Amino acid sequence: MKRLKRDTSSILIISDMHVPFSHQDMVPFLKAVKEKYKPTWVVNIGDEVDLHGLSYHEKDVDLPGAGDELKLAVKELKKVYKLFPECDILYSNHGSLLSRKAKTHGIPAIMLRAQRDILEAPQTWNWHFEILAKLPTGYDVYFHHSKGANVMANAQKMGCSMVQGHHHESFSINYYSTPSGLHFGMNVGCLVNQKSAAFAYAKNNVKRFIIGVGVIINGVPELVPMLLNKNGRWVGKL
Repeated sequence: MKRLKRDTSSILIISDMHVPFSHQDMVPFLKAVKEKYKPTWVVNIGDEVDLHGLSYHEKDVDLPGAGDELKLAVKELKKVYKLFPECDILYSNHGSLLSRKAKTHGIPAIMLRAQRDILEAPQTWNWHFEILAKLPTGYDVYFHHSKGANVMANAQKMGCSMVQGHHHESFSINYYSTPSGLHFGMNVGCLVNQKSAAFAYAKNNVKRFIIGVGVIINGVPELVPMLLNKNGRWVGKL
């Protein structure tokens, strides 16, 4: 397991942007979050891109093809790179679609470009399978895209606090206590535009996606929702 030494006094956790099908107010929202919380470390839980055109599931032919989708995604991501020049990011089911497809079709990893190169990301954006870091409280926090929907059960199995994404309808913090200390499990929602055809699979779900991010300030987790008006646009306030 990779343990990173970072300044964890103010951690911003972003998850499931699914560009280019992200929420149209994602960038100004993230800018406001940055200005308010002044993060010392940015963690992206994954699914930074959707890659709908490479999906193993049915594709909507009215959406851009794989090549055009990637161009649109990189254009949007460059706005995020400008906001957050340094970031540690987790591999994820959508973000890793290209390597997954390569395995399906027998293409060796040595013949593929690195994720950073494909997405034209800065050298200071680094991809990891999982991350472990120490909070100012002295306790560990574990980051992973998802080990299952029940983040509390996952955190308890890991024996420390845990943060995950992937489950777009989940936006929660729960605590558990052991003789070794107080720990939490945190789901950080997503930053997508649920009206996009890329998410038609969730159209009939009663539970709707929750748009927002998470922060951990001096070891204390907090959820930061993107409050939307009736038209689905950010109200402009945190």
